Amino acid sequence: MNRLILASAGLALILAACGKEAPKSQPPAPTYTEAPSTAYTGIGVQKNPPKVVFTDITAAAGLKFHHQTGAVGQKWMPETMGSGCALFDYDGDERLDILLINSSYWPGHAQGDQPTSKLYRNLGKGRFEDVTRQAGLDLVAYGMGVTVADYDADGDPDLFLTTLGPNLLLRNDGGHFSEVAAQAGVQGSQWTDDQGRSHPEWSTSAAWVDADGDGWLDLFVTHYVHWSPETDFFTTMDGKTKSYATPQQYPGSTCRLYRNLGKGRFAEVTKEAGLVLPDAKSLGVALADFDGDRDIDLVVTNDTQPNYLLRNLGSGHFEEVGLAAGIAYDEAGRARAGMGVDVASMKNDGVQAIAIGNFSREPVSLYQQTPEGVFIDGAGKGRLVQPTLPSLTFGLRFFDYDLDGYQDLVLANGHIEPEINTVQREITYQQVPQLFWNDGEGQFREVSQQTGGLFTQPIVGRGLAVGDIDGDGDPDLLLTTNGGPAHLLRNDGPSGQAIAVQLRGASPNRDAIGAQVTAEAGDLRQQQLVRTGSSYLSHSSTVLCFGLGNRPQVDRLSIRWPDGKTEEVAGLKAGAEYWIEQGKGLTKTRPFAK
Repeated sequence: MNRLILASAGLALILAACGKEAPKSQPPAPTYTEAPSTAYTGIGVQKNPPKVVFTDITAAAGLKFHHQTGAVGQKWMPETMGSGCALFDYDGDERLDILLINSSYWPGHAQGDQPTSKLYRNLGKGRFEDVTRQAGLDLVAYGMGVTVADYDADGDPDLFLTTLGPNLLLRNDGGHFSEVAAQAGVQGSQWTDDQGRSHPEWSTSAAWVDADGDGWLDLFVTHYVHWSPETDFFTTMDGKTKSYATPQQYPGSTCRLYRNLGKGRFAEVTKEAGLVLPDAKSLGVALADFDGDRDIDLVVTNDTQPNYLLRNLGSGHFEEVGLAAGIAYDEAGRARAGMGVDVASMKNDGVQAIAIGNFSREPVSLYQQTPEGVFIDGAGKGRLVQPTLPSLTFGLRFFDYDLDGYQDLVLANGHIEPEINTVQREITYQQVPQLFWNDGEGQFREVSQQTGGLFTQPIVGRGLAVGDIDGDGDPDLLLTTNGGPAHLLRNDGPSGQAIAVQLRGASPNRDAIGAQVTAEAGDLRQQQLVRTGSSYLSHSSTVLCFGLGNRPQVDRLSIRWPDGKTEEVAGLKAGAEYWIEQGKGLTKTRPFAK
């Protein structure tokens, strides 16, 4: 029998913290402050953001996609959470293709042909074709997210799809995918309710990462809560009508790590790795090396639970240090509703920052690392508090949209409750995406209105991926919506000079996941990590883009490969993409498309 949680008009703040009212023992709600704008006087830093245009080319590109939630009135929790997307080159033609993850109808409520995820092949010149059936991806599942990498070291990218149900491992064999999750051992686990019934775990974001340093890419999978139709709560805001439940009403579910044994097989090593975290309600994961030891650490966002920083101790063993590191709670000691996450250096000074999308009435978090290794939330100092306070942010990525050499920030926003405006007048269900320009000195300036287009149109944003879909050197955007279409935004500049770098690592880590690349161009020094994960349920291109402003070249490109070996390449002229293979150096150069 469904259980009842009453959220009457007197409890209109139920959704302010993604759940029930906080117990009286919790700290009071924080008062957010924001630093005044500073003068822009840094060397080589622009004083004002350029007016860059993002053109919505979804229809012209041939993307005909609608996310199916399966909703027929029950307001079951998973309906409001999906879904993700990916930008990757599935067929090896050096163009980024598009994968859009779909959910499905609920059993007994089919309304025609079953929806599937969609794969669109990039034909060039802004056109895509639907190749879902030819590629073997016309599979029915209640999909959530995706991560991409060549896990079997055969030279082509494979897919791992998270679902509300058995997860899917799609092995790529020359552009055709075969589902092999069961034989590989990564379908996922089950949980048992208080009536003894078994249910599949609800998987959300995932990332390929060489956790133990053996060269094979392991699989890290986050999970949300223990939910099923049989254990669904009846949650209401007005005492009559059902609303979407929030995670505080459900038990959490641990993240899981699967060790790649080679030959297409994995073994779950969650316990051995020190990753049994049963209270997790995880939605996002990002890769980083916070202590410079070459072992990849993980940031995991939790919805109404403390965020995790999983420090890699080497050989695939982790220690959860989120509280000690300062990212578990906000400055008032409250666990926020963490959604999407990403990591970057904001000022190219080696200091890493963790950006986390949160619930409405909770601003975006911007945790900046101190020399002591702890993190302090600098969202106020970075001028991100007031612009992001009303938003519910899911997808989130750092990227240099104007190619000035500094990482900007883009947010995909949208609420979970269609009727939220009836109880919170300043909060809407559909919300505009947001774009923030990095001034190079630690502050972000919102340029959504100046950019226009989709950045002024309310949507129910969820997934977000970044990549150069037309090969012209500047990063484009792919956004998904809940219960609606996807949006492909082409970056039409104007923007600065840039180079793109595509790495080919030593087998078995052919994708060079975990490689650290440093680009030096005159007074500008940037550092990026080849990684999967980040954002929300989505996968961005692993080709690295280094914006140069008006600088003519990268004087020196230094690569620290995942196995610790290093290489350098000098004199890379702006305006081209460079292919670099471990042990062989520069193997190919291609000018950007005009």
